[in-house]
Amino acid sequence: MGPKTTKVYETLRARLTAGEYAAGEKFPSERTLVEELGIGRTALRQVLARLVAEGALEVRGRSSYRVPGAVSVERPEGLEPWRIHGERDLYDNRWVKLQLWDVQPPGMEPFEHHVVRLHHVAVTAVLDDQDRVLMMWRYRFVPQQFGWELPGGIVDEGEDPADTALREVVEETGWRPKSLEHVVTYQPMVGMVDSPHEIFVGHGAEKVGEPSDLEEAGHIEWVPLADVPGLMARGELMGSGTLVALLHILASRRGPGVTTGR
Repeated sequence: MGPKTTKVYETLRARLTAGEYAAGEKFPSERTLVEELGIGRTALRQVLARLVAEGALEVRGRSSYRVPGAVSVERPEGLEPWRIHGERDLYDNRWVKLQLWDVQPPGMEPFEHHVVRLHHVAVTAVLDDQDRVLMMWRYRFVPQQFGWELPGGIVDEGEDPADTALREVVEETGWRPKSLEHVVTYQPMVGMVDSPHEIFVGHGAEKVGEPSDLEEAGHIEWVPLADVPGLMARGELMGSGTLVALLHILASRRGPGVTTGR
């Protein structure tokens, strides 16, 4: 790094060390930092990349950074993973694969365990400036019920999940998010099912047309975030991706350490 880049690095590092940005808080945008610190965008990205490598920042989406969340619990050490001796397919098509794995937990005899492989999925909660979230009222024939869902779909092979998230929102609702932020990757049924879910939060949206995927669309509505606890209590929020995304938003707005006890 040159003298200017080093100075900017030291400035940002000092701010982070001093706690000017709270744990989990979104870091100022590249545009803001370029204007404030008088540095070029390429040089700034070198600084940000160094801060990410040092663990002082986390990357969230494209050119979006966040201060790592505070964690007090330590990761346990000295534990061994299960050993996988082999696997075989029982059923396989374009939607689902069923396998038997020969596994062995530490200190135990090997045994066979069913594993279901499903697709990689991206789900998006799009918020507007009135604290509403873009949702669809749909019928799901497996549980045989109607419910509210967030737009989402399968990540195509080689596709960036962020591109999937944007594409699915447009196809299923006709709205295009103005920005997207990746918030978490999780497995919905980690004991037996392999199906990575990527959760995104979008801010702002513009109407670009009507839904092109009529089978997926259902009834589209901007639902107040204040209604989420009530909809959850009524059992009308369907799918783990919808629940994870909405609970993340509500938890982020309340902040750490807030309780509801009287």
